Amino acid sequence: MKKQSISKPSTFSIAARDPENGDLGVIVQSKFPAVGAMVPWAWAEVGAVATQAYANVSYGERGLYHMLEGKSASETLKELVDSDEKAAYRQVGIVDAKGRVATHTGKECMDWAGHVTGDGYSCQGNILAGEAVVNDMAEAFEKTNGDLIDKLFAGLKAGQAAGGDKRGMQSAAILIVRKGAGYDGGNDRMVDVRVDEHPSPIEELERVFAVYDMTLLSRENPSLLFPIDGPVAKRVQGVLVDLGYLKEVSFDEYWTSDAEKALQRWMSVENYENKYVEGKVWKSVMDALFAQWENR
Repeated sequence: MKKQSISKPSTFSIAARDPENGDLGVIVQSKFPAVGAMVPWAWAEVGAVATQAYANVSYGERGLYHMLEGKSASETLKELVDSDEKAAYRQVGIVDAKGRVATHTGKECMDWAGHVTGDGYSCQGNILAGEAVVNDMAEAFEKTNGDLIDKLFAGLKAGQAAGGDKRGMQSAAILIVRKGAGYDGGNDRMVDVRVDEHPSPIEELERVFAVYDMTLLSRENPSLLFPIDGPVAKRVQGVLVDLGYLKEVSFDEYWTSDAEKALQRWMSVENYENKYVEGKVWKSVMDALFAQWENR
């Protein structure tokens, strides 16, 4: 028999699907380094898998292939568990592209271990402070307004507030997929952020994600994207001159092609190119520009 790939990321996680847009994702925290490299798996329009406890990491890719072939979450779980002689030590949560859920907590998983499922999501954990961890995760996930990102973060933080992994904290990760939502449309990884080693990994994951969100995502309210004209145009030009991106402020026109190119160069240097819109600027980008000028 071929040796299985296994490790021990005892942890708590949520695997879920957004019914509004079909996004699929996993969020996870563990007293284990680099948990994001092992527990979360997801393919756009296919499914999401969280494999943990005495984790068989092959559950991730194999489970996704089963769902790609048309198997439901329950059928996929059966395929994985029935073929695994150490299934009693495994824990896994699966959500398919239709929002169907299947979860397994092996009888040999270390206490407290268990799971809670709901409409389109599964919360699971092992070596937890108690059952309240997964119950509070589920409640927070369901009650939180917003997109899948907001709901996953709310659920994870609620689990930690209820005691989380009773061994402590070490790493955390969030993975969300959507067709063509990766950088420049080159893949489906809309969000793939990890904290591999940190004393407060959930807080650090939120901090790093905020940078990622500002740089790569477009979740801002459309009302915060406005034309560059009038006094704003002159102020932006003045800042770009001071930062060395523009030679001079134009008094003949409010917003010139040279100023447009200068702003685009600055945005590229600061990794905001995904948020570039000709003749307009996001408030968050303008705030970042002014903050850099004030702190120069």
